[in-house]
Amino acid sequence: MKGRWVHETVIRPQFYDVDPMNVVWHGNYLKYFEQTRQELLSGLGYGYQEMLESGYAWPIVDVHLRYVKYARLLMPLTVRAEIVEYENRLKVDYLVTSDGQRLTKGSTVQVAVDMKTDELQLVTPRVLWERLGVAP
Repeated sequence: MKGRWVHETVIRPQFYDVDPMNVVWHGNYLKYFEQTRQELLSGLGYGYQEMLESGYAWPIVDVHLRYVKYARLLMPLTVRAEIVEYENRLKVDYLVTSDGQRLTKGSTVQVAVDMKTDELQLVTPRVLWERLGVAP
C-alpha cells in the first residue's frame, strides 16, 4: 500500500509562524500537517465538505511528532503526507524537508464517528474505501 496515496505541498513559514528567534514554533507543524492532509484528501474527493456530506466526522485521536532540525522564516518546506492505514482507522505519515534535508516527521490517526449517533466506527466506512479505490 505504501506510496499509493501521497501528496506534497510547499509551505514557506510566515512571520506569524516563528518565535522571537526566527524559528518555526513547534505547534505550527501540526498546521502544516493539516493543510497537506486536507489537500491529499480533497484530491481523493473526500475533503471536509465531502466528509460532512457522508455523515462521518474524522477526529484526530493520536499525533506523533519528531523534530530533527528546526525551520526558519520563509524557508521553503516540502511537506509530504501519505496514507499508510485505512482499514480500521486513517493513519497518515508526514515528512517535512527543506533542500532534501529532513526536518520533522510525524503521523496522525483519525477514526470515523457517525455524526447522527456519535458512535465510533470500528471499521472504516465504505465511503473512504470508495474514495481510495479499494474494495472493502
